[in-house]
Amino acid sequence: MATISIAVPGTPPSRYDVVVEPGALSRLGALVTAAAPAARYAVLADERVAGLYGDAACAAIARAGARVDLVPFAAGEARKTVATWAELCDALVQLGVGRDGCVIALGGGVAGDVAGFVAATYLRGVDFVQVPTTLLAMVDASVGGKTGVDTAGGKNLVGAFHQPRLVVADPEVLASLPEAELRAGLAEAVKHGVIADAAYLDRIVRDAGAILRRDAAALGAVVARSVEIKAEVVAADPREAGRRAVLNFGHTIGHALEMLSGYTLPHGYAVATGMVAEAAIGEAAGVTAPGTAAAIEEALRSLEVPTAWPEWAAPDAVLAQCRRDKKVRAGQVRYSLVARPGEAARTAEGAWTHEVPDAVAAEALAPLVRATPPRLRGM
Repeated sequence: MATISIAVPGTPPSRYDVVVEPGALSRLGALVTAAAPAARYAVLADERVAGLYGDAACAAIARAGARVDLVPFAAGEARKTVATWAELCDALVQLGVGRDGCVIALGGGVAGDVAGFVAATYLRGVDFVQVPTTLLAMVDASVGGKTGVDTAGGKNLVGAFHQPRLVVADPEVLASLPEAELRAGLAEAVKHGVIADAAYLDRIVRDAGAILRRDAAALGAVVARSVEIKAEVVAADPREAGRRAVLNFGHTIGHALEMLSGYTLPHGYAVATGMVAEAAIGEAAGVTAPGTAAAIEEALRSLEVPTAWPEWAAPDAVLAQCRRDKKVRAGQVRYSLVARPGEAARTAEGAWTHEVPDAVAAEALAPLVRATPPRLRGM
C-alpha cells in the first residue's frame, strides 16, 4: 500500500490522499466515509464500468452505513459533453442529493472528468472522490483537480478546477482492462518519466515485461511514482498558471489527433504519438537535445505502445487544430517541450511553454508522416 498526500495551496488550502492499494475497492466505504463524510453518495460511472464494479463499490459504501446510489451513463469520449453533464446533474436532482452529498467518480478519465465537473458545478459545488479503474486515470486523470467536458471546438474547453477529497486506486481492477487501454495508460507513465525523472523512465522500460503481464507489484509501483511526480507539479501550480504546463507534453499534438479522429484514437495512443512529434518539434526548434524523439519512441515501443503518425492526419490540419489549444496565446501555438529525457524545458525568460512557428513544426512532422506504415497496429 502507498499513500501519497497532496497539498494544494489556495483560499482555503486543501489536502487529500491518493491511496494506491490492491483490494482497496473492497474497503471503499471506510476510506470514503472517513475522508469525505456525506449524507448520501452518488456513484457516477459509465455503463461498462457500472456493470463491472458499480455493485461492488456501492456495496462497500453501504457496508459503512452510508446511503448510496449508482448513476450510470453512456460510455466513450464522444459522450464527454455538456449534454451528459446536464443529464447527470438532473439525475442528482431527481435523487435528492443536496449540498451535504458527495459524488464518486468511478471509471476512467472520461468518468473522472465528467463526474468531477458535475461535482464542481452541482449546487455550486459538492465534494467528490475519484476511484479510477484504468491505468490512464490512475497515473494521470484522477489527480490534480482538472475537470471538464469536450465541445465541438475541442477537448476540455469547458471545465473547472475542483480538487477531490480522496483518490482510491486499486491495481487489482486493472486485470479487467483491455490490452489497448493498458498500453494507453503506460503512455502517460512514460510522459512522467520524460518530463521529470529519467531514472523512473529507465525503470519502466526495464520492468516492461512484468508490467505487460500485469504484475500487481510492478503496476502499483508505476501508479505510485507517477502520482508522486504529478502531485509535486500540481502542488506547485494548482491552477495551471506556470509549471503545471509541463504535464501537457505530447498533448497539444495529441489532443489535435484525438479531435480529428472523432475520438476514435485512444487518448494514450494520441499522447504517445504527440510526445514523439513534440520532441521532434523541440529538436527542430533547438530546444530539445538531438535523439530525444528517438529515445521516447524506443521506450514506448518496449511497452508495445504504438507511436506511428496516423496516415489520415494531414500535418496542416493537425496544426490548424492545435491553434484551438488552451495554451494558444495571441494566435500562436505554445508547446510544452523537454530539454532531454527526464527534464522539462523552460524558455530564456523562464516560461514553461514555447512558441514554435507552424513552418518549423511542419518541417519537423514531415519525416514522421513519411515513415507511417500502411497499417497501424491498434489504431
